[in-house]
Amino acid sequence: MATGVQVSGVQKLADKDLEEKLGANAVFEAKEATDEEHAQTLMQALKENRKAVIWSVLISMTIIMEGYDTILMGNFFGYPSFQKKFGQDYGGTIGWQVSAPWQTGLGMASTVGCVFGGLLNGYLASKYGYRWVMIGALGFMNVFIFVVFFSTSKGMLLGGEFLCGLSWGVFATLAPAYASEVCPTNLRGYLTTYVNLCWATGQFIASGVLRGCLPIQGNMSWQIPFAVQWAWPIPLMIVCWLAPESPWWLVRKDRLEAAQHSIGRLSDGKTEHQIHAQVAMMVHTTRTEAEVTRGATYKDCFVGPNLRRTEIVCVAFCGQVLSGSTFSYSPTYFFITAGMDTTKGFDLGLGATAMAFVGVILSWWLITWFGRRTIYVGGMSCLTVVLFLIGILNVSAGDRALWPSGGLCILWLLIYSLTVGPIAYSIISETSSMRLRPLSVVLARTSYQLINIVSQVLEPYMMNPTAWNLLGKTGFVWGATAFVMVVWSYFRLPEIKGRTYEELDILFANKVSARKFSKTKVDAYASSSAEELVHHAELKE
Repeated sequence: MATGVQVSGVQKLADKDLEEKLGANAVFEAKEATDEEHAQTLMQALKENRKAVIWSVLISMTIIMEGYDTILMGNFFGYPSFQKKFGQDYGGTIGWQVSAPWQTGLGMASTVGCVFGGLLNGYLASKYGYRWVMIGALGFMNVFIFVVFFSTSKGMLLGGEFLCGLSWGVFATLAPAYASEVCPTNLRGYLTTYVNLCWATGQFIASGVLRGCLPIQGNMSWQIPFAVQWAWPIPLMIVCWLAPESPWWLVRKDRLEAAQHSIGRLSDGKTEHQIHAQVAMMVHTTRTEAEVTRGATYKDCFVGPNLRRTEIVCVAFCGQVLSGSTFSYSPTYFFITAGMDTTKGFDLGLGATAMAFVGVILSWWLITWFGRRTIYVGGMSCLTVVLFLIGILNVSAGDRALWPSGGLCILWLLIYSLTVGPIAYSIISETSSMRLRPLSVVLARTSYQLINIVSQVLEPYMMNPTAWNLLGKTGFVWGATAFVMVVWSYFRLPEIKGRTYEELDILFANKVSARKFSKTKVDAYASSSAEELVHHAELKE
């Protein structure tokens, strides 16, 4: 593809600005760094960026805390001691239950907090950087855990969950953004999907803690799972204090010397020339985007080519909820309500989260061989089929479908953890423009949380025996929304695997069709003449 006149003009302005900041050779060095990223094998990238991988892995561990709580509250509704503390006795075969309205409120509290925390983080991270905002959020988290641990009423517990959600909103938006910015192109997919592994890890730990505390009598059986959350903040605050800041954020702030120092800390064995060339590439990308997007506000996310990018990151992330995660990711309460023994129900929940953990690890093999678009569309299609099968089994077999439905829920979790779950993090982190990344990730997460709020309002009513009592028929509802996502992703989701951020800028600026993204050739330095490149090469020699 030949880039359009408008994009070429933008590139020339970016080239000129780059040469003014970093010297006459800067454009050639930027192109050199881009070519080097494309030419690197996976092992070469790992060898040169081992430190970046380690820091990304450590920062992303904050997501464990969010994943832990996500499954905690949903499973508490089937927890005998929690039901007696915050529920009421309905008598008969129903027994102790937290009412559907309070299930909705307690389930939504942290989600609403995440919305406000994420929106606030978009502003704070753009201004103060990733490290300091993460340190502050972890510090507040330490305090907020006290509220949920010492809750004496449903209202107090709801308020504590909301406050904790403020910090989780920061973790959920900062971790994938940081992971996408500290590593080269061919490592981005692995480190952004690792964020989902942390989420699955948190859920697996929560399931194990819940199962272990089940025999404990009294309030400590539900207080101990809350107390476990104190294990994370202080160690992670130390990690964030020691971690290098994102070099992309430093470049956006025109702190080029600090960006070079950060790259030096993130890399292993790179020469001064390579570090300088990488900064030149970052500056060139940032300046190209600056000519297209003059500002860096939420409004700019909905202007020009960024409108399409915002649509992609928001809808792709909402697909995690619309694929049926609210139903299938908390199977314990479903099976206990349907008549399964409480202990067996929590055993099944533990096995389901273990399957999700394994699935995310196996997803790294998928992203090595398949593109983001292929994995997302294929995964969503399979999830749609499984959800409809759960609904059909419930209609045709009733109570006899309990264990087969359980098997299908675990199959759903495996497919989700292989495909839609982890790849959505990669899509939102890589599709957004560098200049607007903190804001775009926040908008994606906020869209996800708003859809999640709706799902959490409806799900308790669909499942609760004192309300609609749909049980397995809920699969029809989420199967329909998953099918809508299949249609959207086929026509609107582009393939971003193997593209540098600057190449993505050009593809979006030229309005390339989603189905043609992978086949379109792009030269991000087309505005630089062959003579200039030869001249710079001779100067270098």
